[in-house]
Amino acid sequence: MSEISASLVKELRERTGAGMMDCKKALVETHGDLDAAIDWLRAKGLSKAAKKAGRIAAEGLVGVANETQGARARGAVIELNSETDFVARNAMFQAAVGHIAKAALVHDGNVEAILAAPGADASSNADMIANLVATIGENMTLRRAAVLAAEPGVVASYIHNLAAPDMGRIGVLVAVEGAGDKDILSDAARKVAMHVAATAPLAAFIEELDPEVVARERAVLTEQASASGKPAAAIEKMIEGRLRKFYEESVLVKQAFVLNPDQSVEAFIAEQGKASGAPAKLVGFVRFALGEGIEKKTEDFAAEVAAAAKGQA
Repeated sequence: MSEISASLVKELRERTGAGMMDCKKALVETHGDLDAAIDWLRAKGLSKAAKKAGRIAAEGLVGVANETQGARARGAVIELNSETDFVARNAMFQAAVGHIAKAALVHDGNVEAILAAPGADASSNADMIANLVATIGENMTLRRAAVLAAEPGVVASYIHNLAAPDMGRIGVLVAVEGAGDKDILSDAARKVAMHVAATAPLAAFIEELDPEVVARERAVLTEQASASGKPAAAIEKMIEGRLRKFYEESVLVKQAFVLNPDQSVEAFIAEQGKASGAPAKLVGFVRFALGEGIEKKTEDFAAEVAAAAKGQA
């Protein structure tokens, strides 16, 4: 028969949740018959993950990894989701998070490339996750990954609600560019990372703000200022003043630094650059909070019990 195509293997994997190599073997054994391959995998007990694939995975861990090569520093952050926070305490799951975070450094945070990269105990990270699903019994997903770099400079990481070294519920990377003392810059970047974890800024710089967000804010401020009945020139000044306040609350470099509210984050980094012996500036940040943006299923157990009791009455 003709060679098994990659697209057919992909389709079988998506339908069963089985490992890539197992899917290919199943198709070879069944001469490319997709339905027969599904039955083959079921018979071998290799499609267990498929039953979990539709369940919401909003728990798990955020993991970080860092590396320095000469003057170039890099950091990666990933989010590996599970269905319950209990799994986050599982040693196998934690090992997978650490392995995937290091793979993210190699593959610049590209999720597809990370999944295709060799797994700790499987031919790929995708297969490693599928094996964990089958072993632990919960749906799992590598949701996202990101990488930051600075040259010359530092990339600091910070984990909030630490579950194990370099992994927890909130992960932050902060990159600072500068040729000065690395210890001073690393300490400064880590403090800023802690600030980011606490304040969750919308962007590092004003220019990086979503134009739609700025437009909506300006529209609200315009309506508020117009209601004052003041002259147009005064209204425009009110709008610009309130917009500056919005930037100070939402943009990292403009925010009051949590460890010293009398100076901005931008001023703190500049100050630390001088202390390090060379100018320093923020490159950017990444903040991953576990499960943010995922619609979680909520269960009203009291309502369920009441409904059950009513049905038995």
